[in-house]
Amino acid sequence: MKNKKYKEKYSKKVKKKPIKDKKKTDKKWVLTISIISFLISLLFSFIGETIIPNSHIFISTILVFAFIALGIIFDMIGIAVTVADIKTFNSMATKKVKGAKTAVKLIKNAPKVSSFCNDVIGDICGIISGSTGLSIAIVISNKFDFPILIVTLLITAFIASLTIGGKALGKSIAMNKSNVILFNFVKVISFFYKG
Repeated sequence: MKNKKYKEKYSKKVKKKPIKDKKKTDKKWVLTISIISFLISLLFSFIGETIIPNSHIFISTILVFAFIALGIIFDMIGIAVTVADIKTFNSMATKKVKGAKTAVKLIKNAPKVSSFCNDVIGDICGIISGSTGLSIAIVISNKFDFPILIVTLLITAFIASLTIGGKALGKSIAMNKSNVILFNFVKVISFFYKG
């Protein structure tokens, strides 16, 4: 009985905050991330399609490895942000450690950061490395008179296994070293973003 009277007496005094309409926020985020994805993939595709056909196989191969590495690194960052301990970075922020406030912001927006890092950058790098590998396969096939089917299958399988294996290794590292990875990432972006 006392508990019921207590609730009746004090529940009227507490003002509840209005709940934000999440549908509007989600639609805005989806539109924003779609436009960003389009622009980034356009840029990466342009780099891949203009440099690869006109460059030496060695440079093209380095570019493929760079796209694969970029995809793996951003996949690790996306995982690290979702797993990182916010208490550690809150503590660092109170001690005025450079980048700690930015890390807290990233952790609080972990779904969006993870979506951007894993889905946008990671997936675009995977697609571009695959198409770049196809360009390399065509160059190798034409230059050395190898069957295009075999060269394409081998290069595509190599790129896929390297990407999948790298991301699997990267995810386990990101799960175990999330705070270190996030802190180092924040150090890098602190040169461009003052938050």
